[in-house]
Amino acid sequence: ASAASIVTDSPDGSALVTELGGRLRPVSADGSVGEPIANVPAVYRAGQGGLFDVVLHPDFADNRLVYLAYAEGSPRDNGTAIARGRLTESSLQDVEVIFRNFSRKDTAVHYGGRMAFLADGTLLLTTGDGFNYREEAQNVDSGLGKVLRMNDDGSAAPGNPFPGSPYVYSYGHRNPQGLAVSSGGEIWLHEHGPRGGDELNRIEAGVNYGWPAITYGVDYSGAVISPYTEMEGMAQPVHYWTPSIAPSGLVIYEAELFPAWQGDLLLGALAAQQVRRLDMSGDQLADEERVFPEITARIRDVRVGPEGALYILTPDRVMRVTPARDR
Repeated sequence: ASAASIVTDSPDGSALVTELGGRLRPVSADGSVGEPIANVPAVYRAGQGGLFDVVLHPDFADNRLVYLAYAEGSPRDNGTAIARGRLTESSLQDVEVIFRNFSRKDTAVHYGGRMAFLADGTLLLTTGDGFNYREEAQNVDSGLGKVLRMNDDGSAAPGNPFPGSPYVYSYGHRNPQGLAVSSGGEIWLHEHGPRGGDELNRIEAGVNYGWPAITYGVDYSGAVISPYTEMEGMAQPVHYWTPSIAPSGLVIYEAELFPAWQGDLLLGALAAQQVRRLDMSGDQLADEERVFPEITARIRDVRVGPEGALYILTPDRVMRVTPARDR
């Protein structure tokens, strides 16, 4: 099964890798791949559906809690879900589904499925628009095309901006495949556009990011989705890509091994088959470059390990990257 996501912040230097088909694999600090972890929930594997993201609870060293985002349900009734369990050497224990998207769909595409914890201990989850349900991204009562914010037990977090829709944190998203939170609490997200119009957004509570009312892309047929690229009350992307690069995975570099990259964003590209660095100046993009040109593969995820090295996930391997002087 194709790898989907990696988490690298385990205290012992090991990693966990999700496979789209539904397996969770441990990778030791020396790169050895272990047998699949037992008791992972069954996933709905169809189209883009499967096992997506994995994150560790902020107190993982004490409670061993692991969170998995995945597609669940059936062809006529499916959505993005989160399960959590307590990691032992070879299995998840006390597994429970803590969240199921309250808006259902009958398409096997556009699930979102990225997670990140905030400093207050609440959990963010991205959801896609379901493709055939794109207008729901503008409906704050829908769980499609959103960033959702919840407590670590899956209940709606207090303080979200829409009392009538207590999970919704931001809206107007298409299919977010990258989510990262800085040490200062800034939330960054990127999302797939249609044909063109992939976006990088700085996420703030209550903000409408425009899809599909505004977009820099067109439909796959070439048809116009919207004649507008901006509209009052809708945020502009910090950056957009036309043609599409199909961004996947996102990390904010705040470690020491690559000192010139402090505060920059690194992301993968599925269609472009490369890793890109976004040179950030505050909240603005100063420059963009391809890094590690020797890597030519569909990049699924990019993470930073506790030692500051970069971990790059392709469909069939995990690569650890350090500065040339350390190789």
